[in-house]
Amino acid sequence: MYLLWPLLFLHVSAARLSSFDVRLKQPKQEGRVRLVGDLPSSGRVEVYHDGQWGTVCDDGWDLAEAQVVCRQLGFPGAKSFTSGGRYGEGSGSIWLDDMNCKGSESSLSECSFKGWGITDCSHKEDAGVVCETGTNTTSNRQFSVDNSLGLSEDLGLLFDSGSGCDFRIKVKDDSEESELTFCVHSMILMFYPELNITKDSRTLTVDVSQTCHPHVSAFLRYLYSRQIDVSITSAQCLHQLAFNFGVKKLMEDVGRAFTLLIPEDNTFHTQVSMFEYGLRTGDLVLQENVLQYLSWNFEFLISSPVWSTISFHMMDALLRRSDLVVKDEAFLLEALERWIQDKGDEISSDQQASLLNHIRFLLIPVDKLYEMQFSSSVLHRNHEKLYLTGLLRGFQFNALPFSKIRKQMYNMSSEYLPRIYTGDEWSVIFNATTVKYPRYAYRNGYTVGYNYNRGYGQNNRIQTFSTPAHPSALYREQKVFWQAQVFLSSQECSNYGISCYSFPVARFLASGNQNMYTSTIRYSNRLILTCKNENNVFHVQDFKNSMAVIPNNSSLGLPNPCPDDYSFRFVVRPEYI
Repeated sequence: MYLLWPLLFLHVSAARLSSFDVRLKQPKQEGRVRLVGDLPSSGRVEVYHDGQWGTVCDDGWDLAEAQVVCRQLGFPGAKSFTSGGRYGEGSGSIWLDDMNCKGSESSLSECSFKGWGITDCSHKEDAGVVCETGTNTTSNRQFSVDNSLGLSEDLGLLFDSGSGCDFRIKVKDDSEESELTFCVHSMILMFYPELNITKDSRTLTVDVSQTCHPHVSAFLRYLYSRQIDVSITSAQCLHQLAFNFGVKKLMEDVGRAFTLLIPEDNTFHTQVSMFEYGLRTGDLVLQENVLQYLSWNFEFLISSPVWSTISFHMMDALLRRSDLVVKDEAFLLEALERWIQDKGDEISSDQQASLLNHIRFLLIPVDKLYEMQFSSSVLHRNHEKLYLTGLLRGFQFNALPFSKIRKQMYNMSSEYLPRIYTGDEWSVIFNATTVKYPRYAYRNGYTVGYNYNRGYGQNNRIQTFSTPAHPSALYREQKVFWQAQVFLSSQECSNYGISCYSFPVARFLASGNQNMYTSTIRYSNRLILTCKNENNVFHVQDFKNSMAVIPNNSSLGLPNPCPDDYSFRFVVRPEYI
């Protein structure tokens, strides 16, 4: 792994507990909920995550979600749900957004949602509930005294002292003839069933690389205290030890530390190494975090020297994704063919066919489909029938009305879904703070970059352009007009008659003939944030009601490596409904 970064210091703790709490009977733990209001049975919903309370956005908030919250709190059910911050605006994090509960879940965090802290809401959208009180709910109410705060450190001191230890762990590296021995307590090891420790066991031998021996003691102490300090120099060893001992929670936490490092290497060596390591250890979280970053930076990955070195498993995983940021599908096919040529005999014929099946021929522009039938590419030669079948289906998609192909979409839905295509036909890009456009510029025969001076003051962060209504040839001459704009202050928002609560915020509006296609076509547009000097995409976001609030660094899935110097790309993504 390329160690190109400054020291990263992350404190991992299994729980943070207060010493005294008055509440309905339930354990103090990750994902618990509470109501903030004048009555015990109604109020603003708050959820406990990562050591602090946060609110829930009312997007997707309905009676099913209210039922889950009320039952989690010990009430018989929910009378109603509230939205729009009816019980007052909270503060701090908004933990949950776009909730989708079935109503049968035992806790709110079991429902589907965007991800912890991933939101484009403000506290004006805080959700609430009104619960049924019943007749015997108050019998569950109690005073709980929680003095567990010091237990973790006490157990850590027990490990340090070795007092009463009855089990020995031998750590060795056969290749280096190096061995360490630690005395621990078998009762502690019983909490980790994958170790298969029984009451008759007295010794466990583990093969660990000598380079990781200095970190074994801290890892074993974590088994007692559930606390550990993770640095870049210890992260991979701790992750490997957690894998060997079956400590999945620590694997996930250290994996998140890896995630903080992902944007730091523009050569992509580190990201590829991380993925292969996650594949070996079965760390799905690490694999997904790397794949998401590489998907967003796919165009840069293709042009890097690392492209020819990635494995079949990584290529297969990437081609399955719809969040690939790429010029167009034909460009993706060309990149795949170059990769196969570079790999030579390393990739079998069956593997080539498997990868070719992931190409979405239906979304290749029809003029490029026509040219491709005469190509002599390696995939065309080696898999002529499969290749020509893809071309035929692409032509059918471009020639047939949606009503003819609707039934097939349920069987092959991913083929119809666009990736994030950044070709000039579907996107526009500009810098939010420094770009200067001429008063009039033209694109596709339409005005772009017009500085709206109608009493609002000069605004050079606005562009208008047009796209086809859909990639299908049937819609190519039918235009939809778009206006892309970035606001940096509440005054700018006010000038356009809208309210904004966080900055910067982007707006992407459609006009013209869009309403003609609402029963057939929807637009799942995306906003891409890219470091200008480093060619590093660090965030991709959808629009809600034509607006996209740029999250701050603390709520981004990946850290922003260029907080003052990044560009905005607005991407149009039409898809059949």
